[in-house]
Amino acid sequence: MFRELYRSTEPVRVDPIPIDGEPPTLPRVAVAVRAGDEVLGSIWAVLDGPHDGPLDDRTADSLRDAAKLTALHLLRVRAGSDVRRRVRTDLLSTALEGGTGAREALERLGLGRHAVVVLGVTARGEDGERSVAGDVVEASERERLSDAFALHLQSAHPASAVALVGDVAYGLLPCGPDGEERAERVARAFADKVGRRSPVVAAVGPVAPDVRGIARSREVVDRVLRVLRGARPGVPVARMSDVQAASLVLELRDLVAARGDELVGPLARLREYDTEHGPELVGTLRAWLDAFGDVTAASAAEFVHPNTFRYRLRRVGQVSGIDLDDPEARFGAMLQLRVLLGGS
Repeated sequence: MFRELYRSTEPVRVDPIPIDGEPPTLPRVAVAVRAGDEVLGSIWAVLDGPHDGPLDDRTADSLRDAAKLTALHLLRVRAGSDVRRRVRTDLLSTALEGGTGAREALERLGLGRHAVVVLGVTARGEDGERSVAGDVVEASERERLSDAFALHLQSAHPASAVALVGDVAYGLLPCGPDGEERAERVARAFADKVGRRSPVVAAVGPVAPDVRGIARSREVVDRVLRVLRGARPGVPVARMSDVQAASLVLELRDLVAARGDELVGPLARLREYDTEHGPELVGTLRAWLDAFGDVTAASAAEFVHPNTFRYRLRRVGQVSGIDLDDPEARFGAMLQLRVLLGGS
């Protein structure tokens, strides 16, 4: 029925629908509200009395005229909303960059005299094939998320400001001495509400006492969001103090990729051995390091008998030459596993 409604420029009749244990619904007629090829919505009306035949011309003309008037009204409202949204986004973007116009932008946003906390909210990243239709849906969902986040921050502080920049909804929340803690509570409450329908992640930056601190706070938010997007589900909100180690690992991976560094040394020998004889030794070393040397726990993680695991661990030392009793060698192996081999 909806496919027919959105394809047609004419009113569409909707027959009564039987409901278990209840009388059937009343007959209805609906017409799509259009702006060119875009469907903005629809108008529905209940038909009073028996209407078995086609709609009379007067009713059909009334619905068509109402749809045209409603389309003009919706376009006018949307145009005004889009202008306000763009202005607010430009002002907030300027404030977040911390350039020469940041102070004026904050004044126009009504935040010139406040210390603020920068918050960032975005959908949890998911890999998959992309399409034009999918991008359109995602863009719409991002706008809805930003609008919902703006309402949420408004309830926390009337002077707060939110704008969608890229795929992140950034918010400036005026704060006091407990700014980060309060902002985290606000972000967690929002993630709990919205996360029931779509998984989101939220980051809280450090308190920015002045204009110069806002750009720094935004940078921290971006780094935290990057960690959260790749983190396992169940970690929707974080500050830098929660994810600093993971953030540093990501930055090291960026540096290694930019320089084109390749794996060399003991770990390279292990990987070559695994390529020739089967993937055993790199996984054995990773499990042993993750279990802090506990063979029982590490063998359980690899689903092998402890004696088999001990044999493989001896082979790790023989093939690679790593001295597993040396803390520096262990740290170097852990770092290479996470940065160069993508270990968690």
